[in-house]
Amino acid sequence: MKRYVQVLEDDQATEALGRQLSGLLAGKGVVYLTGELGAGKTTLARGIIRGMGHSGAVKSPTFTLVEPYEFATQAVYHFDLYRLEDPGELEYLGMDDYLEAGDLCLIEWPDRGAGHLPAWDLSIELVVLDEGRKVLINANTAFGEQICGGLVDCR
Repeated sequence: MKRYVQVLEDDQATEALGRQLSGLLAGKGVVYLTGELGAGKTTLARGIIRGMGHSGAVKSPTFTLVEPYEFATQAVYHFDLYRLEDPGELEYLGMDDYLEAGDLCLIEWPDRGAGHLPAWDLSIELVVLDEGRKVLINANTAFGEQICGGLVDCR
């Protein structure tokens, strides 16, 4: 499977990568976002969501668990599972309903939903560096490989 690695110097570069990914994802797929607290997961999600045309605030859905962003022809569902107590709670959240629509699902802290989440197209890990952050993108499906292949410097 393909892999993409890049060092991002700041939040603006992270959001810019999100905008680039937005164009490649075209409003569909499952993207896992991993990294420690403050690594930039929500910043990257903000870039993806703004790249789709959203001009308002994009906040981390830490307490609501999911924040929907609806557009004319598609939607993005931004999940933050940090406060999830038990992966089985995803059934009550209606996770299957979000996935069946074929829209884009951005999932922060996917390890908290282990065993109850769909397979991912892309897994994006953000690692904090002394200056900036490193992003590692792994493809898991043919669609994910297509997205990764559209990024510059794909390895």
